[in-house]
Formats: sequence, structure tokens, C-alpha cells
Amino acid sequence: MRNTAKITTAVLAAGALALGLTACASDKDSASGATGPLVVAASPVPHAEILNYVKDHLAEKAGLDLEVKEFTDYVTPNTATEDGSVDANYFQNQPYLDDFNEKKGTHIVPVVTVHLEPLGLYSHEVKKADELKSGATVAVPNDTVNEARALKLLAAGGLITLRDGVGNDATPADITANPRNLTFKELEAALTPRSLDDVDAAVINGNYAIEADLKPADDALVLESPKDSPYGNFLAVKKGDENDPRVKKLAELLTSPEVKKFIEDTYAGSVLASF
Repeated sequence: MRNTAKITTAVLAAGALALGLTACASDKDSASGATGPLVVAASPVPHAEILNYVKDHLAEKAGLDLEVKEFTDYVTPNTATEDGSVDANYFQNQPYLDDFNEKKGTHIVPVVTVHLEPLGLYSHEVKKADELKSGATVAVPNDTVNEARALKLLAAGGLITLRDGVGNDATPADITANPRNLTFKELEAALTPRSLDDVDAAVINGNYAIEADLKPADDALVLESPKDSPYGNFLAVKKGDENDPRVKKLAELLTSPEVKKFIEDTYAGSVLASF
């Protein structure tokens, strides 16, 4: 009888230990974000549109529960990914992310590059870049990387000359020749399309151009070349979450033939698949 009691007690203890380990494992999975829907922060166009295509046409078959949250700025998606409010984001390129991580102390890393949105120069005043008059005002994004990118675009279009070897932190101070005496109005990137009625021209990020019903492939006076571009937009997560099975699954879907065809059919050259 005493031996039986001892065995029963041992069995119960082992069962309790097993339940405790299971609970710990469950808690760990939950804490790592590996359960539940994958919540992805994205700019409305084209990022959220591409994600919603995946959600509506590919995710269920692949066993992925995907939730898309839209943001209209270039800051919140990263801070939300850093603090765990969302699991991932899709809106940015490598130079922008490098600058953001350095300045904000965040730990966001890329997972897979999906597309390029060519930066463009637009105007309601002129039809060609060389028609800009002396003293014309050009709006440019005010964040470090996109301002540098805008100035490089203007240089590629022959409107200004930049100092040799200028990098992703170029500012108007790096202009060495400005034959049209252009002046620059620095604005938050999201506001550049709205500035077109108040300035002579504006350099606008591809996603904001599309949202403003501009067609980069047709309407841009100068359009960024996709050749060897470092500005491909990618799915990103907080460092350590790259191996989340849900993230890996979304990465596969975002670089699938179906998504490539969706991008080509929907954006007609204004957004270019990078895979």
C-alpha cells in the first residue's frame, strides 16, 4: 500500500512537471509572437495593397493569418515594430532603415526585398524639367535619406551638380552647381504631393505619388532609374524575429509569381518588382 502511494505520488508529480513545461513552452511561443495573426504595418499604396492581395488570394491556402495595418508616415511603422505593437513592417528601403536605426536606437532588420518605387520630379507648372525658370522652388522630402535621394535625382536630371562622392546624407549644402538658382522647400515626404500647387516642382516618393493619382511612369519630369538601385522596399522585422515561421511564409508569398504579376498588372511600371 505504501509503495503504491509512492508510485502514485511520483506519477502525479511527473504529470504536474509535464504540464508546467507545456505551459512554459506555450508562454514562450506566445511571447515570441509566433502565434496568432501576423500583424504588418504598411504604407497604404502600394505596400498595403500588395499585402491585401496576399491576404485575399494567397494567405489562407498557405495557412497564414495576416492582418494589415496602414500608416501614412515613415516613423510609426518602425517604432511600432520595435515595441511589438506590430510584428513586421513593409514600407522602406535599406538606406532609410540604416539611418533610422542609427538615430532612433531601433533594431529593425530586412527580411526580403519586394519592389522599387522610383522617386520622381513632378510639376503643375511645366511639362519638362528644363523648363523650370531661374529661382524656381522645388519641394523635397525632409528626412535625411529621401532628401539625399531627391538631390541625386535632380543631379541625374541635369538640374544641379553635387559634390563628388556624396552619400545618403546629402543636403543642399553639397550642391556645387545650381545654374537655375533653384531654392528648396523641405517638407515631410507625405506632404510633397500637396505642395504642387504652391511650388514650381516637387520630388515625390513613389507611394505618395500614386496615392495622389500621379503616374510616375507617365507624369514624372525626371524618374529614378531602377538599375542597381539600393532603394528596394522590403519586409522588415525586429532583430530576432527573422525566423518566425509566419514571417518566412509571408516572405515567400511576397516574392511569388502571383505577386509579381499583380504588381506588373496593377502599377504599369510605377512600381517595379525586385525579384
